[in-house]
Amino acid sequence: MNRRDFIAGIPLSGYSLVVLADTLGPAPVVLADTLPPTARAGSLAAEPHMTLIELETDLLVAGGGLAGVLAAIAAARHGARVILVQDRSRLGGNSSSEVKMHVLGANTHNRGWREGGIIEELWLTDAVRNPQRSWELWDLLLYDKVVSEPNITLLLDSALYRATVKGGRIQEAMVRSDHTEQIYRIRAKMFCDATGDSRLALEAGAELRGGREARGEFNESLAMEKADGETLGSSVLFTSRHYDRPMPFTPPAWARKIGKEHLKFRAVNSWEYGYWWVAWGGDKNTIRDDQRIRFELLSIALGVWDYIKNSGDQPSSAAWAMDWIGMIPGKRGSRRVVGDHILTQSDLMNGGQFDDAAAIGGWAMDDHPPAGFDREDLKPNVATRLPGPYNIPLRSLYSRNIGNLFMAGRNISCSHVAFTSARVMATCAVEGQAAGTAAALCLERGIAPRELYRDKALLKQYQQTLLRDDQTIRGVVNEDPADLARRAHVEAPAAKVIDGHVRGDTHLWVAKMEGEPSIELSWPAPRKISEVQLTFDTGFGRMLTLSAQASVNREMIRGAQPETVRDYTVSVRKAGGSWSEVVSVTGNFLRLRRHRFAPVEAEALRVTVKATNGGDTARVFEVRCYG
Repeated sequence: MNRRDFIAGIPLSGYSLVVLADTLGPAPVVLADTLPPTARAGSLAAEPHMTLIELETDLLVAGGGLAGVLAAIAAARHGARVILVQDRSRLGGNSSSEVKMHVLGANTHNRGWREGGIIEELWLTDAVRNPQRSWELWDLLLYDKVVSEPNITLLLDSALYRATVKGGRIQEAMVRSDHTEQIYRIRAKMFCDATGDSRLALEAGAELRGGREARGEFNESLAMEKADGETLGSSVLFTSRHYDRPMPFTPPAWARKIGKEHLKFRAVNSWEYGYWWVAWGGDKNTIRDDQRIRFELLSIALGVWDYIKNSGDQPSSAAWAMDWIGMIPGKRGSRRVVGDHILTQSDLMNGGQFDDAAAIGGWAMDDHPPAGFDREDLKPNVATRLPGPYNIPLRSLYSRNIGNLFMAGRNISCSHVAFTSARVMATCAVEGQAAGTAAALCLERGIAPRELYRDKALLKQYQQTLLRDDQTIRGVVNEDPADLARRAHVEAPAAKVIDGHVRGDTHLWVAKMEGEPSIELSWPAPRKISEVQLTFDTGFGRMLTLSAQASVNREMIRGAQPETVRDYTVSVRKAGGSWSEVVSVTGNFLRLRRHRFAPVEAEALRVTVKATNGGDTARVFEVRCYG
């Protein structure tokens, strides 16, 4: 069937397709960014102008921020059929071009602990493909990653508004897209709420909590003396550019009048990207009062810019002009879903000692006064540093009373104090990878999330699967029984590549780029090998994100990280035979690389480094081999 016949044969109208060019290979790849061919069309009597679309899937992920994107990708890569629903026209949530908040996490306050896994794949790809730091290209990268997964159906501009529950399990969800005049009835076996506001959980009747707990509830020294319903405020950001002439600014009449007295604790020392402390509304209902919150945030942000441009206190701003301002409040807090474990301050302080550890956090416990900018007498935040990164348990990523509901992002099961750390986007992202991977495993075994936790052998397999995908879990190392490299002989110091660890200089093979350094693994008897997995050094000690803030960008490299191996080969030696090359790569910039090839009975395997991306040493964390 040619592509024209393929498109003409689709039974439903109005579904866009992206067809890759024939030059990409002999078999053109067709990517559907909306509905699979199994979709069925119908109607609803109450909505005569809307088309009802019936869909079935393994996993429905509601919410297309980083938590939802990573949950969908992780589940899809492990074989689950996924529908990802996003109520905006783009993915990324607060990291998207609509809000422009840079993605931060454990590494900010614990250098060397940059999150691995899918978020690292995204960061590295964006650094190479988007050196100009375009937020719209970050949006495009996320879209590309999602629609390129054959197991994901993406529904943009679509909002979930209802769920049907039977026997404590969600049966189906209703999703509405007025943009396409379609309503989707989606039946699934598993669900994941990554909406931030817990909308799916709300519709399903999941147990929720919000606001700030009393100090005595979880014995948290940083908690309030008495519980209340307040949380952190939302923010809008703006960016500005420098021109070759004076650039005047006239604020709207409704902009606030800002003076030095309002900025006692708020530094105005640069203005290319401002300001996270333009925050407001945590003492309001951050969901229902969103329109009011947007107005107040815009009035504050424009008032601050008016102060910068017109007060006379910042004369060097004369040639600067605002070129973008956010129109969507970047929300921090609202509802949280209650799971089998509620993450608390003590969990964060002790590093998260959980047998079901599934992801890491590490941002400080960073609380903000709910009234935000209106409390000019208070510092805009109080950050309490942690002793180090901490683990987040699987039990905080699924609902306590809805048997097939996962959650990921700022709505996971935690106290307000723990939320002030776990809310940042890189942490939300790795929570998404953990939830998506767990959902795929539960689907494969036909079990509920709680059963995954209770089956300790399966729980360990789950953690090892996460590690194989480069998800970081503090204190958990590679013990994968299927990894043939663990039983290989490797001469020191190259033996570090099979010690089970994938971060830290003490677990890194380093060799000078003199000639072509190599690592050799050997076995006493031939082993059937068809896959090699390599983990390279990508400079975990530095920041790596997309930011408009000059101070953040100064320490980043917008391109391939120089430590990373660029060109390499993998060769195998059969018993009594000579070396045969099975993998040859040029232009690599990623940390995790997997290579599959025809099975071969090998008594030895060699990884040879041909070139790096600028570093003078070859650097490899891990070599894995599978049959």
